[in-house]
Amino acid sequence: STAFCAEIVESADAYTFAGPIFNDYSSVVGYSLLLKKEKAIIVQPDRVFIANGPAFGCVLMKEFLPSLAKKLKRNTYAYENHRLPLQGYPKEPLRINILFKYIQEMLSGNSAIIAETGDSWFNCQKLKLPEGCGYEFQMQYGSIGWSVGATLGYAQAAKDKRVIACIGDGSFQVTAQDISTMLRCEQNTIIFLINNGGYTIEVEIHDGPYNVIKNWNYTGLVDAIHNGDGKCWTTKVQCEEELVEAIEIATEVKKDCLFFIEIIVH
Repeated sequence: STAFCAEIVESADAYTFAGPIFNDYSSVVGYSLLLKKEKAIIVQPDRVFIANGPAFGCVLMKEFLPSLAKKLKRNTYAYENHRLPLQGYPKEPLRINILFKYIQEMLSGNSAIIAETGDSWFNCQKLKLPEGCGYEFQMQYGSIGWSVGATLGYAQAAKDKRVIACIGDGSFQVTAQDISTMLRCEQNTIIFLINNGGYTIEVEIHDGPYNVIKNWNYTGLVDAIHNGDGKCWTTKVQCEEELVEAIEIATEVKKDCLFFIEIIVH
């Protein structure tokens, strides 16, 4: 989450959870602070749990949430007070929030997001999806590397959408060979390979030397798999200016190609 998120949540008078399924990511990685149960309202499809007190059955979520919304006064002060500008200087090393600012602008009803397990998933969760935009992630099992094959399958099944995949370098190394089938099937997916030098999600759980991976020449690997057979375009970007140029090519000049963008993030 953003740097100020924990502060806003902790200072809230109450937390409302709508249909939560708590798991390792929410208790260990996704949220490392201790939420106070006495401030929690947990809304499930057919019942509501209030703090440490009673549980109200036969209360439907679809009725409860609109009724609650009518009773609340909108207050965005805490959020607006902590917002930071995204402005940088020319050729500044690319930051992850800048990347996802541009991914947000790419989305439409004719696109779909595939979010890899881990750091990519947490960043993709902040995207606002236009009506009709697809979104797939793998949460409950947390399978690292699942998104490459999922991207292949989604693009093959939903030919009316252009798939945008956000995949970490560690995850990509597990299942990279599916790029070959994407090319054979003439898919025009856009893949953002986020190169941050290791298993970032695992670092958050338990850091150690085993989370550092051998850096690959990712664009060179995809070029080798391409081998001149099919439509493929690869590029590596390290700053905002290069990212803007790559996205412009991917969405206009090379929109019928499998477009692989290696992102060096800082």
